[in-house]
Amino acid sequence: MADQADDKAGPAPAAVSVEASSLGDQLATIRQALKSSPVRRQFVWACLGIVAVIVATAIGQVLLNRWNQPFYDALARRDLPGFLHQLMVFAAIAGGLLVLNVGQTWLNQTIRLKLREALTLDLIEEWMRPARAFRLAHAGAIGVNPDQRMQQDAGHLSDLSTDLGVGLLQAFILLASFIGVLWTLSSGFVFHIGGYSLAIPGYMVWAAILYAGIASWLSWLVGRPLIRFNSDRYTREAELRSSMVRVNENIDAIALAHGEADARRQLELDLVTVLGAMRRIYSAQINLSWVTDTYGWITVVAPILVAAPVYFAGDISFGGLMMAVGAFNQVHSSLRWFINNIGGIADWRATLMRVADFRIALGETDVFHDTEKRIIFAENPGGTLTFEKLEVASPDGCTKLAEPHVEIRPGERVMITGDPRAGKTLFFRAIAGLWPWGSGRIGMPTGAAPIFVPRTPYFPLGTLREVLNHTDDITVEDAEIAAVLTEVGLERLASSLDRSARWEHELADDEQRLLAVARLALRRPKWVIIDEAMDTFDGATLRRVLAMLEKRLPDAAILNIGRGQHNNQFFPRSLTIVKDTAGSALKPARVRAGAIEPPPHAARKKK
Repeated sequence: MADQADDKAGPAPAAVSVEASSLGDQLATIRQALKSSPVRRQFVWACLGIVAVIVATAIGQVLLNRWNQPFYDALARRDLPGFLHQLMVFAAIAGGLLVLNVGQTWLNQTIRLKLREALTLDLIEEWMRPARAFRLAHAGAIGVNPDQRMQQDAGHLSDLSTDLGVGLLQAFILLASFIGVLWTLSSGFVFHIGGYSLAIPGYMVWAAILYAGIASWLSWLVGRPLIRFNSDRYTREAELRSSMVRVNENIDAIALAHGEADARRQLELDLVTVLGAMRRIYSAQINLSWVTDTYGWITVVAPILVAAPVYFAGDISFGGLMMAVGAFNQVHSSLRWFINNIGGIADWRATLMRVADFRIALGETDVFHDTEKRIIFAENPGGTLTFEKLEVASPDGCTKLAEPHVEIRPGERVMITGDPRAGKTLFFRAIAGLWPWGSGRIGMPTGAAPIFVPRTPYFPLGTLREVLNHTDDITVEDAEIAAVLTEVGLERLASSLDRSARWEHELADDEQRLLAVARLALRRPKWVIIDEAMDTFDGATLRRVLAMLEKRLPDAAILNIGRGQHNNQFFPRSLTIVKDTAGSALKPARVRAGAIEPPPHAARKKK
């Protein structure tokens, strides 16, 4: 049983030195993701459409602001025909703005969907490049809970980017539209002080800029910690969800071990960290509310207070005052976009950091643990598998074969054994190309790619027939499938070929390994490399499996990495894996982007 745990989790990753990426790096990597997206054209057209709609809306807002003066002047004169005419003008302007607002909402949702599609597809593509997800999982905290970064964080970033981007564009266009109007309206403002007259060009424009500038500076000062607090909250939420999924997947073992109390305590600890992160966010939001709400109430009367001296001096009419107030509100509303959205901006920065750093890390996983030497992979024209002075690097030394030069010919059956913790699974991963760090040379047989059988097999979602025929290069008849299933002792599954299920949940561990062996036989490879997949079989089951392999794969070379308690007649040749603590070891790697928080298990150990 001790050997069964050998390398179960793989070697611990070497220390990773992390350099947080800058905002420029994060924006550049998102731009790169969008540039290569298959939905880029639809996304660009939607963006151009919303720009046109916002410009048209700004024109309508200017017309609506101009409508204020004749409307309020008609009210002041008690001019009923003029009042009714202005109501008709208002109906036309408001109707046009209504159509534009609905169109803007539709375009907003379209941009949101296309951005979500582009980001998620890009992350999935980068994550699913050969061996990259495996290497990322050994890269430290950046590889923890990648599902949240691709699903929840990417979706949240799409929503925030769309809302904030459209809002900022709308604020900028309205500012450009109304700042000239407000400048013109306030050009005639003259202040009479002690017999002197003082004219300030663009007086209300400067007042709006000063007013909004002070509010923006105070809002950023108070709201800036929300970036860090939001990032911390997303990390803690991911840990809680991961713990719940882990408990759900192991509920049988927990119940049998009466471990509900321990599981509950762990979930409660994770919940406490989430609630603590949320409390910090809420405290910061309350502090921010003191600033934003105070300015919100002052804004109700601010434009009237600014223009009141000129109005009471008789230099503008009541309609002119209301027109100036409307223009001031539009300019100030555009300028205080930052104030109104400081919480969303902080959330956007935190989410952008998580998504962009994850994508940057995906592109840099190939340089993690960048040692001076790497294993050389080559092809052997003679069709043999060779290991030349192979040393597989790990943080605590290296794993290697006791013999420095090994050649395995086609059709050979070789048993590879080693002491517990010698690194048998690490050696298996090195042959498969998942762990390229170390030195020496691995020569693969030309034109005969090996089939690798891990300890825990993978079954794609689908019918049992699709699971067994999940490659495109072969198609197997039902009769042969049934015969192979019978030979490995899974004849009861022969009637379930067209049933869809999650087979890793339907079958016991040994049955999953038997199904993987059956799939292997149906694929008829020339080279097979197995990692401890047969170590749990009892004697009768093992004899049945070996008999089936002898019958179905008579000419295949089979390398079985395991405990060595197998039929010596089937595996006449044996090799030994040894651990050399003085050999090649992984060095710390510098990573430009990524982990901000330690992995959850590391944090818990500290507690």
